[in-house]
Amino acid sequence: MKSPLLTLPGAVPAEGVDEGVAAHYGDLFREQRALADGTGFVDLSHRGVVTVSGPERLGWLHLLLTQHVSDLPPHRATEALILSANGHIEHALYLVDDGETVWAHVEPGTQEALIAYLESMKFFYRVEVADRTADIAVVHLPAGSIAEVPEGVAVRETPYGRDLFLPRGDLESYAGKAGPAAGILAHEALRVEQHRPRLGFETDHRTIPHELGWIGGAVHLQKGCYRGQETVARVQNLGKPPRRLVFLHLDGSEVHLPTPGTEIRLADEGPDGRKVGFVTTSARHFELGPVALALVKRNVPVDARLIAGETAAAQETVVEP
Repeated sequence: MKSPLLTLPGAVPAEGVDEGVAAHYGDLFREQRALADGTGFVDLSHRGVVTVSGPERLGWLHLLLTQHVSDLPPHRATEALILSANGHIEHALYLVDDGETVWAHVEPGTQEALIAYLESMKFFYRVEVADRTADIAVVHLPAGSIAEVPEGVAVRETPYGRDLFLPRGDLESYAGKAGPAAGILAHEALRVEQHRPRLGFETDHRTIPHELGWIGGAVHLQKGCYRGQETVARVQNLGKPPRRLVFLHLDGSEVHLPTPGTEIRLADEGPDGRKVGFVTTSARHFELGPVALALVKRNVPVDARLIAGETAAAQETVVEP
């Protein structure tokens, strides 16, 4: 879905997974500062939107998701995952129930596979699953924003801001009222600062929730009856995950950021040392400078100096070893 807001002055299109919205509007750091100050908005209209309606929607989703949603109060935002039978992360849903319908936004391009799975699990439950990506656009307002929320729009209120499920036809008119636009790169830089993982960035085909700190936030440990629950319980009660998420402060003298997938090694072993992890997301932060999220082996000492490619990196613990 190509956003009409790409016609705004200064808009530079994003690439890769985030293609379809603006990477920035001409001033990356100004856009970050605005979001940090609670002003402006982020166009996330490229994200998939899925709804589940029907009288049994919450009880049915409770059986499929890692989150406890059977008694989810209306308008309370939550996050949830769908795991493989082996406990690996397949989908991440950011959802809210408005009293009649569950609204969820997901990573761009993942909604079709998600809907196919949900449809295969309907059986005799009174639920209706719909892809609303074509007619609903996600807009993010940062924490502290006083921008008006249109009446009747589903809203996810979180500590990081509000996600609006806005009719796609209203996107341009709403942008004119919501303050200065910020691109996806500003949104990503703040996400990295907040240590928040993202599906397809911090995850690969074998990622389990414990590695990313998703236990508690997206995985409820006092519920069972979902695919992959055995792995979650076993690792939680009997072991440790093989990898852990870390936050990296990168050497600011380097011109280029290490790209996702860049190998991480112990600085003491040099650039030819053994690989102990890899960069998942890197960004330039308006206050912190170059930063990144990375997955490293659990047994890497928390005070070890690292190198990402050729860039020196100091780690900050996100997930305890």
